[in-house]
Amino acid sequence: MEEQEILEDAVDRRIAQRLKALRVDRGWSLDELAGRSGVSRATLSRLENSAISPTTSMLGKLCAAFGITLSRLMHMAEDGFAPLLRRSAQTVWSDPEISFRRRAVSPPAQTLAGEVIEGEIGPGTRIDYDRSPKQGLEHHLVLLEGQLEITVAGTTHELKAGDCLRYQLFGPSSFATPKRVSARYLIFMV
Repeated sequence: MEEQEILEDAVDRRIAQRLKALRVDRGWSLDELAGRSGVSRATLSRLENSAISPTTSMLGKLCAAFGITLSRLMHMAEDGFAPLLRRSAQTVWSDPEISFRRRAVSPPAQTLAGEVIEGEIGPGTRIDYDRSPKQGLEHHLVLLEGQLEITVAGTTHELKAGDCLRYQLFGPSSFATPKRVSARYLIFMV
């Protein structure tokens, strides 16, 4: 197993532990979390036991149920706060089912309001989020490379390299790349 795979497995285990802790802290059963998130009880159980790796869609649904951003969840699965984050120390998570990678460039911290995420989506990929993890979450998305379609509040925006889309998230959203073009972007969230 390569070093990167070992690191990603460790991140998946910490995410699973954090998700279970969030559920238990709220006094929710697996059935209650399944009802709130739309993720089956069996899948939740397997996820909490690190028997499966979470998908982007699954984490989106769970974060919405808990009322936290994916970045906040990733931060909760990490240790400590460092003012300087070298690229080599930034947490990277990949969805095993689709061509999606996210890097916590500047993860959330208790004393800082914003965060920065770098995302990479492969060609012909679509990611749908059922709802916002936090109503009114402010996004500033800068497309660094490729092409990306983002749908927010029923409006689709086609972005090319260098474009910036600014919005507040209140409901469903989606990210999609054309069949032969990938995308790499930064999202600044407040």
